[in-house]
Amino acid sequence: MPNPALQQAELAALTEVCKIGMEHAATALSQLMGKGVSIEVPRLKFVDNAKFAGLIEGQEVTALHLQILGNVRGSILILLPHKNALRVVELLLGTAPKPGAPLSELERATLMEVGNILASACLNALGNTLKMTLLPSVPTLMSGSGEALFARIKEQGGESESIVMIDTMFSVSDAFCGGSIFLVPATSSLEAMLAALEKQ
Repeated sequence: MPNPALQQAELAALTEVCKIGMEHAATALSQLMGKGVSIEVPRLKFVDNAKFAGLIEGQEVTALHLQILGNVRGSILILLPHKNALRVVELLLGTAPKPGAPLSELERATLMEVGNILASACLNALGNTLKMTLLPSVPTLMSGSGEALFARIKEQGGESESIVMIDTMFSVSDAFCGGSIFLVPATSSLEAMLAALEKQ
């Protein structure tokens, strides 16, 4: 089945929605960290599975994978280069994770909370715009090579023909901690989202 084409107007509308979501996420992260958090206006791109696999190939990443619950089916994947994930943990907890050691339960819980904030803010903004109920599941935290993570996500039902990549650059107290958010709706759900955007 061919990918539905994202028209420029729809892409612009999605970008605006994601911008609102990221502004809310920045506020929530600032309160959580007790530090200033700034998030740049996200850039959106439409990618297929092959391009997505190429984007993360050869990288060591930390990933947070959440299912989308409600009127839209699919998943959200938050990818952070591993060094950025460790930096987020250090900024939140005040101490850096031990080099080369597995993350502690507290460190894992901290990253999962950050992922939950980012995903919830994005889905809330999207749901408010589309007048749909969109909720994130509890995140699953994974670390390793991009190729291995992609294979695991496909096994968990994360494969889709339609992927919207949200390039998100954010910084905490001027320390760069950027990453990417991938919105992976089921094909029928993406078509419903685009149809709802056209009515805005």
